[in-house]
Amino acid sequence: MNSDPPDAAIAPSSHPKEITPVLKVENLTVYQGTYAAVEDVSFELPVGTNTAIVGPNGAGKSTLVQAILGLLPFEGAVQILGCPLSRLGNLRYQIGYIPQNFVFDRGFPLSVSELVGLGWVDHNLSNSAQLPVFPQWRITLPWKTNPRKAPAIAQAMERVDIYHLRNRAIGNLSGGQLKRVLLAHCLVMSRRLLVLDEALAGVDLQGEADFYTLLNQLKREHGWTVLQVSHDLDMVSHHCDRVLCLNRRLVCQGQPEEALSPQNLLDAYGPSFSRYQHHH
Repeated sequence: MNSDPPDAAIAPSSHPKEITPVLKVENLTVYQGTYAAVEDVSFELPVGTNTAIVGPNGAGKSTLVQAILGLLPFEGAVQILGCPLSRLGNLRYQIGYIPQNFVFDRGFPLSVSELVGLGWVDHNLSNSAQLPVFPQWRITLPWKTNPRKAPAIAQAMERVDIYHLRNRAIGNLSGGQLKRVLLAHCLVMSRRLLVLDEALAGVDLQGEADFYTLLNQLKREHGWTVLQVSHDLDMVSHHCDRVLCLNRRLVCQGQPEEALSPQNLLDAYGPSFSRYQHHH
């Protein structure tokens, strides 16, 4: 397992051999008690794609994402970058995650730059065999901080246009600003897979459109593969290249023009479904 320190934020990732698929899910089932909240789901994410999971409330979208990240127990198999989820080790650093609700005490004295900096992990400070599940919580001694960390934090903030907010307390940010800070947190070191669980909930329409545009620019620049949960079918059809329609089971998958057909939406959402339209 490679234990080299992470690359700087803005330098394009260099990988001698791309692994296809980035994510492979086979027969995944998640039980809540005796109820199968997600049942027998299988799909793959090719390198460099932006894939949306859509479906009605209660369809298991967030449950599926949390199982893929190892946050919920499941039956079936998940491989990320060709490695089983249970044996990811340092490959966990290649995954970025932006949740739907980033819950924190708004009075907590943490600045934007400090939160972005928590996305940096010095692999070489610890034996990879002894790393905990979420190693980013490990304390890094100041005198051993990698000299590339501060420039990487600054570059990440500049790239998502929040450098001017660097000293602001995170409790004083708007919803859209906070989402950009979390994106910079993922950008501060090299990632391969970015997972967003309704990350734009509560963001206004213009902020949502701007975020999607930025996300796709970063995907192209850094070779990211993106998996996101979304309720906004119009944004999905404009900005994503693949769609998974979920209602506990996988109803369909494919390119937006195919997966979001009237019949597939009827099958996924039921006869009471009324498509929410944005006018751009």
